[in-house]
Amino acid sequence: MKTLAVISRKGGAGKTTLSVNLAITAHLAGLKTMIADIDPQRSATDALKARVAPGPTLMEINAGKLFQTKATAGYSGYDCLIVDTPAAPDTDVLQAVQCADLCVLVCRPTFLDIASIARSAEAVRRLGKKGLIVLSQAPPRRNGEEPLSVLKAAEALRFTGMPMAPVGLRARAAFQQSMAHGRSVCEWEPSSAASQEIQRLWDHLETLAPSGQSDLYLRAN
Repeated sequence: MKTLAVISRKGGAGKTTLSVNLAITAHLAGLKTMIADIDPQRSATDALKARVAPGPTLMEINAGKLFQTKATAGYSGYDCLIVDTPAAPDTDVLQAVQCADLCVLVCRPTFLDIASIARSAEAVRRLGKKGLIVLSQAPPRRNGEEPLSVLKAAEALRFTGMPMAPVGLRARAAFQQSMAHGRSVCEWEPSSAASQEIQRLWDHLETLAPSGQSDLYLRAN
């Protein structure tokens, strides 16, 4: 079973939106998927409770129950566990990092987000875990040109020493619209740019942990 912890210590970065979209994408790909909502705000829980179609198993727990939940999921034959983490306290975030096989750090192209991600990246490295930065809520290209804010953010994030995903998420209304109905953007607007971003990101995450290496690695989609 593969465990992904989706992390942002800066509120509003899109952490829960990414967690829910990844969990539903995994479910739709045929993987037995669980999402553990350890954020006291329970945003992932609110989104998935609005879902009417079958979906990933939802567990509303605190960080102290995360390792037990992971063990139970593994014994129950789950393929994928995605952890939606709180912005604070640090102890809860660190427990999620320790539990994860891959830490997905979500960052908007702003100074405060980048400063926050730098601290998270250091914690991931200190605990010897694998991590990846996903740029979120980036403004769209204009006339085919990447906005300066995105270019500057990408340059600054290189200094964290953490690799960046080759696929970022743009600021798109489809993400919020789909979340309000407990659906992923791939279900809400299958042919949209938002759907393509999530699918390409999911495909990339799979390449980071090919199937067959051990029972801790994500099975191929």
